[in-house]
Amino acid sequence: MFIQSEKFVENHQGKLGDIAVYRQESNPTTWRLCKMNLAIRGIDSNLGGEHADTFHKDLHKSLKADYILANPPFNISDWGGNRLLDDARWNFGIPPEGNANYAWIQHMISKLTPSGSAGFVLSNGSMSTGPA
Repeated sequence: MFIQSEKFVENHQGKLGDIAVYRQESNPTTWRLCKMNLAIRGIDSNLGGEHADTFHKDLHKSLKADYILANPPFNISDWGGNRLLDDARWNFGIPPEGNANYAWIQHMISKLTPSGSAGFVLSNGSMSTGPA
């Protein structure tokens, strides 16, 4: 997704220096690969100083972004939602403990500036989970 963003900026007469990438990753191998991939391409990035769980250790607490592109992990059931019932990110209700999809959406919304936009990929059934 980052590489496609780079191509989009370049194809629309933008400069690569006009974008900055902020990311957080809990998997240490994925975190290192992402850091390396962005460095090789010269993309300005802040992945936090370590790999960490986005919900329980937000490394970008004060971040407000104009644009967010994300592909969070689908249908995570053991995301620890029961420990985050009073979280300030849940402006649209507490996400279900058994599925993190709505937690991801609210997390991204909480990171947007007032005029910001977000685009994200979720699993096919994300908009129809729960009883009919």
